[in-house]
Amino acid sequence: MNIYLRSLATANPSMYVTGQAALAGLADCYAMAPAERELYERLLLAGPVRGRYVGLDHPRDAAQTDPDDLNGRFHRFGRQIASAAARRALEAAGVAAGDVAVLVTNTCTGYLCPGMSSYLAEDLGLNESVGVFDLMGMGCGGALPNLQCAAGALARRGDGPVLCVAFEVCSATLFMGSQPDLVVSNALFGDGAAAAVVAAGADGPLGPVRLVDFESGLFVRHREALRYRIEGGRLRNVLTRRVPAIGARTGAAVVDRLLARHRLRREEISHWAVHAGGTTVLERVGDQLGLSRHALRHAYAVLRDYGNMSSPSVLFVLRRLLDEDRPAAGEHGVLLSFGAGFTAFAALVEFTGARASPTP
Repeated sequence: MNIYLRSLATANPSMYVTGQAALAGLADCYAMAPAERELYERLLLAGPVRGRYVGLDHPRDAAQTDPDDLNGRFHRFGRQIASAAARRALEAAGVAAGDVAVLVTNTCTGYLCPGMSSYLAEDLGLNESVGVFDLMGMGCGGALPNLQCAAGALARRGDGPVLCVAFEVCSATLFMGSQPDLVVSNALFGDGAAAAVVAAGADGPLGPVRLVDFESGLFVRHREALRYRIEGGRLRNVLTRRVPAIGARTGAAVVDRLLARHRLRREEISHWAVHAGGTTVLERVGDQLGLSRHALRHAYAVLRDYGNMSSPSVLFVLRRLLDEDRPAAGEHGVLLSFGAGFTAFAALVEFTGARASPTP
């Protein structure tokens, strides 16, 4: 069975903050130690991120620290952007909401029970018979297991399509403190959602991408290098300086296993969509896989314009790649992301030459 990504759409909250605006807002809300402010200035004024979308009604809401307020913001803005991305993906694929057979969501920046699938089903008007999967706790890597879950559902059921939605409200995990990893997190992460319609070839016209295979790795010895920790009822990001090196090594190992299974070499991969985790992450991945900055240009561009949006980032990179490169039929690509656990995920894809439908 051939499984295709028929459409891919993205969404963000309405508020966009530049580095200058973010620095001014943080300075208004929090008293910073001199060294802390100096690091913020370096990252926000001269760093790789030009600006980010954030789920705030007003900049002063960045000062919220009550766990109930933060999780409420995660729910409200997460639902908003997840629904928007999903509607755009369905429209681009020409799929009616009532025809969706399975819905898969993933997130890591808040907690809901029931999961977001319940709210998306209501917002979109999905059938009561829809199958649902809510994936949580997979961090920045979660979008690729989401697609793998969709492919598995199609292989088992034989019908479709499947709607996949990755969404994150990283601004709901803003956690002030003088520790460098907190400063880096607060200067790096943004909010976004990406949605894809995945279907078997018999379910409609071919999409631009065939999902060939998936591979993953779980490296528990590195668990404490990258994770969320609960402190005072709030999510506190733990982001050590070892993450770029760990991500590059584990990502390369997973990619090599995936390619070996299909008797492919790295040099035969024409296109790379890598999680836009940060400049150092991308540099280390490039070094480990032998990829030039040009090969990773779409990841750098997403990082510049959106920051690190956690799990949807790799799909934003793929969307940009499809729009700008227009890959030829038969060319192979690799999607690569990393997350808490420590985990690394890769997907091998083949491009069909079909043009990606523009996002509505």
